[in-house]
Order: sequence, then C-alpha cells, then structure tokens
Amino acid sequence: MSGASVSDGPRGDEDDRGGLRAALGGLTTRGRSFLAAGVAAAVCAYVLGQADLLRVGLLLAALPLICVLVLHRTRYRVAASRRLTPQRVETSTEARVQLRMENVSKLPTGLLMLQDHVPYMLGPRPRFVLDRVEAGGRREVSYRVRSDLRGRFPLGPLQLRLNDPFGMCELTRSFSAYDTLTVVPRTEALPPVKLFGEASGYGDGQSRSLALAGDDDVIPRTYRHGDDLRRVHWRSTARYGELMVRREELPQRARCTVLLDTRRIAFQGGGPDSAFEWAVSGTASVLVHMLERGYAVRLLTDTGSAIPGEGAEGFAGSAQDSAEAAGLMMDTLAVVDHSEGAGFSRASDVLRGGGDGLLIAFLGDLDEEQAALTAKMRGRSGAAVAFVLDSGTWLTGGAVAGAVDDRVRQLREAGWTALAVPPGASLADLWQQAAGLLPETTAADTYGGWS
Repeated sequence: MSGASVSDGPRGDEDDRGGLRAALGGLTTRGRSFLAAGVAAAVCAYVLGQADLLRVGLLLAALPLICVLVLHRTRYRVAASRRLTPQRVETSTEARVQLRMENVSKLPTGLLMLQDHVPYMLGPRPRFVLDRVEAGGRREVSYRVRSDLRGRFPLGPLQLRLNDPFGMCELTRSFSAYDTLTVVPRTEALPPVKLFGEASGYGDGQSRSLALAGDDDVIPRTYRHGDDLRRVHWRSTARYGELMVRREELPQRARCTVLLDTRRIAFQGGGPDSAFEWAVSGTASVLVHMLERGYAVRLLTDTGSAIPGEGAEGFAGSAQDSAEAAGLMMDTLAVVDHSEGAGFSRASDVLRGGGDGLLIAFLGDLDEEQAALTAKMRGRSGAAVAFVLDSGTWLTGGAVAGAVDDRVRQLREAGWTALAVPPGASLADLWQQAAGLLPETTAADTYGGWS
C-alpha cells in the first residue's frame, strides 16, 4: 500500500506567478473560446462605438479569467493511497487496485477527476469522477488489471484534475507514489509421479547431515542458553576454552536443479504461445512442484546464474525459507528474457561444482556441439530429465522435426530421460510420460522414488 498527498499551501511571489501561468495554461477549449470571443467583441465594440457590445465582450473575457484565479487560489489539501491485492499474480489473472482519497483540509472540494497511470498491457487508464468531498471526508474507488504477458509493471503515479464549475479551466496535480505489479508465469499442477531423488530427502531413506560414528565425526558448536547439558562435548570445550555442544542431527533435503535455456538463438518467435514462454511456464511449474515435495531447489540458466543463490551451492537453505526462495525464483522468471550466449559452458561449470541431486532441463534448439555438452551435464546428478523444444514447429504447428529426435536420442544415450515437446503440449502429460521412461529398478533401488 502506498500513499501520497497533494496540497496547495502558502506560496512565495515567484511560485505564485509560476502557478498562475500554469493555471492560465490550463484553460480548456471552452475557456479559450470565451476569452477569444470576449476580446473580439471588445475590439468590435471599440471600433463600432457600441457600449453594450463592449460590456458583453468584457463579461465573456472576464469569466474564464475569474475561473482561473479562483481555481489557482484554492487552498484545500488532498491525500491519496493505493492498495494492490495481490502484488504478485500469474498471467491472465486479475489483480484489484483500490484507491482512497481523503480531504485533509477544512474546506470541501469541488469536482475532482482521478486518473491512474497503468501500462497499456494492463488495459486502459482508469478514470473516476468525485463530485464533492466534504472536509475530512473519504472516498474509495477500485479497478482491476490483468496481463497476458509476464513482467513487472508500475502502477502510478495517480493524477488529480481540478475543474471549475463552468469547465473553463482544468489543473492537474500528480502524486509521487506508485506500486509495482509482478506478473509471473502461469503454473500447471503436476502429478506426484515416481522420479529420482526422493529418498535422499525426508522419509525412511533419508541420509543424515552428521554422522555419529565417533568423536572424529562430531562437529560441535558454541553452547546456547537452553541447550541440554548432556550434549556438551568436553574435548572441544577443553580445546576452544568455551562450552561446546554436539550439533543435532539434521535431515539433508533432497536437491533439485531446474535448468532453463534462455539463449536467443535457441528460440524463434515470441508472444504468450511461443516455445520460450512454454519453457518459462514449465520451469515455474516444476519449481513450485518440487518445493511442495520438500526439495531444496535452485533455478539455473545457461548464463550460469543460480537462484536463490543462498545456502550450500546455491540451493534454498532450509524448509523455512522455501516460500521466500519460491518468491525470488518466480520474480526472476517474471522478467527473464533471452540471453545472447551461444552455449551451456557456464551452466556446466556450476553443475560440475555442485550438481548432485535431480536435474530437470527445459531446452530449446540444440546444435550438435551443445547437445554433446548438455549430455555431459548428467555428471553427478541422481537423475536428469530434459524437455527439448523445437521452436520452429511451434511457429508452424507441424510435427517435431527429425533433428530434435536425434538430439533426444543423443541425450538418452548419455543417461538422460529426454522428451521432445510438440506445440501446445501439456506439461502434466509429459511429466507422467517421463516417469514411465525411468528404469523402475534404478529408481527404487538407488533413490527410493516418490510416494
């Protein structure tokens, strides 16, 4: 929620003259017409010697000038606030914007016209008319915005237009505050299928972060108020000169890296129905799904950027920060764009440094060299699943090209579970299909699988 105020307070002589010039510049078409007609009538009356016509001309010319002066001398103060609910929405989903106007002066206002600035992607600019706001009174109005494109869109600043009762003059005042609407990719619910990596997280097959085979395996920490004295590690206490206790056993969360190919040369076309947008939406769906399954997840792009970038090797550190990590990754996907890179060398370096766990990749067009490099990323990963898109077929709506089938075959030979993605495919169906391609004995014996 943001707030701001617009007020007309005491002015110096210079500010007063500048404000008067601005007020004269705010004459409407009607006001300019009255002024021109009055001047013309006065000139004709002087030439023809008609006193009555002169009085009419002076009246016509004086009316808009009097309206300018009255509007310029207005001394009421108005405060405004904006509430955006929610501040993060998926594409094609509406958000509600509520505006509150408050007259904080001791005088009632005249006719007020409100206009909020919104990007054209969110729809037309909303306009409202408030007839009269009493002293200390409040008025609330609201409107809705939606976007079929992801991104971060500013809302504001709010403009307030002041009109005189005759419509001769119009002044515009702008508030300074604005809000930001974040439109994230649409996510698709995925079925709980059996894939690699579950048993290394929570459950019967979980591994421990600390072994308790002997004193050499113990990693002590400083005593904290409330710690059980039975956990005091006396050897470390004597060594460090302060009270030390054994760390508690902590389950190690299963890890998952989601790789998104953002190379410009890998995707053709644009718009909500393009191959790249499908890949971004699929990445968001997998991130949300894996976080819900209790995984420590990170988002990796071909540029080597890892999100959230905290904790061990860039993964979300604990279950408590999963919501924060999810928000950070979704905000990143809201504004992710094509990179100018040509390969996956940087992403490969990141995976080589800490690529254990499940690897899920959304890939665009691959040449032979990049397909070979991608095949090697399988490395230390417990399992690797790739969704390969042929952006050319997404433009034409045709069948998947033979070159894509060759890349899929090459990845499968390297140990990947790879699938070609036809235009308009459902990620949930492909997710189910990928689970069916995994060797059952390997999934069960090595990693335990999902329940």
